[in-house]
Amino acid sequence: MSVDSTEPVPERLVNAAIKLLREQGPSAIKARTVAAECDLSTMVVYHHFGGVAELVTAVVAAGFTEFDRAFAAVPDTDDPVTDLFVMALAVRDLARANPHLYDLMFGLSTRSTYRPATETEGRLSGHSPEFRHAYAQIVDTCARLVKTGRVHPIAPEIVAAQLWSFVHGYVTLELSDHFADFTDPVAEVFLPTGVNICVGLGDDPERARASHEATGILSS
Repeated sequence: MSVDSTEPVPERLVNAAIKLLREQGPSAIKARTVAAECDLSTMVVYHHFGGVAELVTAVVAAGFTEFDRAFAAVPDTDDPVTDLFVMALAVRDLARANPHLYDLMFGLSTRSTYRPATETEGRLSGHSPEFRHAYAQIVDTCARLVKTGRVHPIAPEIVAAQLWSFVHGYVTLELSDHFADFTDPVAEVFLPTGVNICVGLGDDPERARASHEATGILSS
């Protein structure tokens, strides 16, 4: 992502912070470094956001908005299992494109160092309007899945929570190089785990695997 000088200043500052995160990590998010990336004065950050903490909140919101756009780009098909796995792969792609942003979004790091987020920060990232809007698309797709009868009649919110936990757990571990010894961790770990969870929810094993493989991930 490059900083577009034609964008409104707040968007330029957020995009600059995201760029710095990708290139240098959380410690680079300072008022002066973000402003310099936009060829602006440091005071502009305080004028538009009040401080770096508020800028970071806007950066996290922008990250979840990207999730929202990625999920919205997934067409609803007659196979919601495939649709859900495509959404899962989109999360992985976005996380790999900017691991520091992903960590920041989920309270796995702060702008100064890697450490657990405060209780307030943890609640913010999981309950922000941007997160809720993106996550609602997962719940809606899970509702379609339950409606097909392929899984047990479980509340879609519970299905979504289980699937989200699996995706977030896998992505977090992959970003930490826990699967470095695998030739293809997506094919060997990510896809089979998705299949196993769907089977545990009541889906037929062969059908679950076919739905996951329909994403084309094994041939890509």
